[in-house]
Amino acid sequence: MQPGTAKKAAVKGKATEANAAAKGKAGAKAKSGAKADGGVRGAAGAGGGKGKGPGGKPESHAAMVRRARRINRELAEVYPYAHPELDFRNPFELLVATVLSAQTTDLRVNQTTPRLFAAYPTPEDLAAANPEEVEELIRPTGFFRAKTKSIMGLATALRDEFGGEVPGRLADLVTLPGVGRKTANVVLGNAFGVPGITVDTHFGRLVRRFGWTEQDDPVKVEAEICAIFPKSEWTMLSHRVVFHGRRICHARKPACGACPIAPLCPSYGEGETDPEKARKLLKYEKGGLPGQRLSPPPDYPGLPAPPLGAG
Repeated sequence: MQPGTAKKAAVKGKATEANAAAKGKAGAKAKSGAKADGGVRGAAGAGGGKGKGPGGKPESHAAMVRRARRINRELAEVYPYAHPELDFRNPFELLVATVLSAQTTDLRVNQTTPRLFAAYPTPEDLAAANPEEVEELIRPTGFFRAKTKSIMGLATALRDEFGGEVPGRLADLVTLPGVGRKTANVVLGNAFGVPGITVDTHFGRLVRRFGWTEQDDPVKVEAEICAIFPKSEWTMLSHRVVFHGRRICHARKPACGACPIAPLCPSYGEGETDPEKARKLLKYEKGGLPGQRLSPPPDYPGLPAPPLGAG
């Protein structure tokens, strides 16, 4: 090799080593930066960092809370008549009806309970009933054997442990067979006037669509939504959101084009956006059809539901 060539090779080798060293430092810095960035993002996510608002735009937690409360106000105007959609005359009937409503519609429960409560109007009556007769009465609600065990069990507990009265405390209610936080909050909010968030499938679906929470666990959903709204709003908020989920914001095909809160919803476009087509998707009174209650409140603008076997 000629001297000049050797000199050039040496210079090139040093340059290659320097370049590799520089790349190594840059890579280490980038890796360190990525770790730091990941840590910051993780902390932001854990602390409720920015989410997505309408139009996919970044939204701070404070902005989300303001939007959530505005949605609640708008829903209050759309559904001023929102109410529990189970027929009941006292806390015991509401408790039993709510347990029966699992895995079926409120309509089917409302069509079934008149005969049940005519036969067994009190916890003492139901606790002493023949299980096979109870099963036959509640058969239309589905899972009738398991539900019979639950409602007869809770009736027995009410008779033996609570003097035949439905307790007005969540801690007591959740000790009853078949009664969880959702059922307890339904009873407390609507029979005792104690505020509570009721996280059913409709409520959980909508609050995630609204971007109020990313949680799936009902207890965590309840906790996060409770933190957004004043306690005085909890019960009626539950009714309004559930009403909206049943009438407009359906699970499979929401009627986005007929939704009065579309401008506030980050999930707009998941469903039918054409106004005419969307209007055909509306249910219950919004679609000119009967509601779920056989005995709705006086201010309900829709039609009463038909009794079991009628049409």
